[in-house]
Amino acid sequence: MSVSDMFIVLQGVLTADQDIREEIRKVVQALEQTAREILTLLQGVHQGAGFQDIPKKCQKAREHFGTVRTQLESLKTKFPADQYYRFHEHWRFVLQRLVFLAAFLVYLESETLVTREAVAEILGIEADRERGFHLDIEDYLSGVLTLASELARLAVNSVTAGDYARPLRISTFINELDSGFRLLNLKNDSLRKRYDGLKYDVKKIEEVVYDLSIRGLSKEATVSAGGEK
Repeated sequence: MSVSDMFIVLQGVLTADQDIREEIRKVVQALEQTAREILTLLQGVHQGAGFQDIPKKCQKAREHFGTVRTQLESLKTKFPADQYYRFHEHWRFVLQRLVFLAAFLVYLESETLVTREAVAEILGIEADRERGFHLDIEDYLSGVLTLASELARLAVNSVTAGDYARPLRISTFINELDSGFRLLNLKNDSLRKRYDGLKYDVKKIEEVVYDLSIRGLSKEATVSAGGEK
């Protein structure tokens, strides 16, 4: 084979690779648009009477995740099944965003931390690496850390809306989350930096709880919560 023939073959490989990346890019753009729609919907809880509409917003978000599952199903067909990590960077960010949105949805529904397996089910992908297109552990953890920042914001807006019990529950949840992350020996630099930001979310929520305490509103919230039970 001549040098010219060799480079013609190489160009064919490069072209095929570029075609795959372009097909992936199109699906990822659609995923990003759906993620923005879900985010806009769920962030409505921060506004005015948003707390009263939580069940309705969560139901609509669940419907949007049906679109996400269809789009991810399409994404799976755009590259060879054994080359997940070769192209992973193309959808890593949007997948982390979708993990956050799924985690926020589940928190609003039940005030619990969604498992990686449950997120994978919501997204219609696998939890186990060996089974193909899956939810990487680091992508899951990154999404959960974004949830912490969102809940810190929710704690502040809860007080503005006159819901003094919610920040106390958020504080308990975030402290448990922080304790969980402390058990991990994080080697990934990006994930480690994201985790370092968790302490600021913890501090922000602690300040909200402290403010409620000195104003005597935390006792009021506790009594109110007890009455509701």
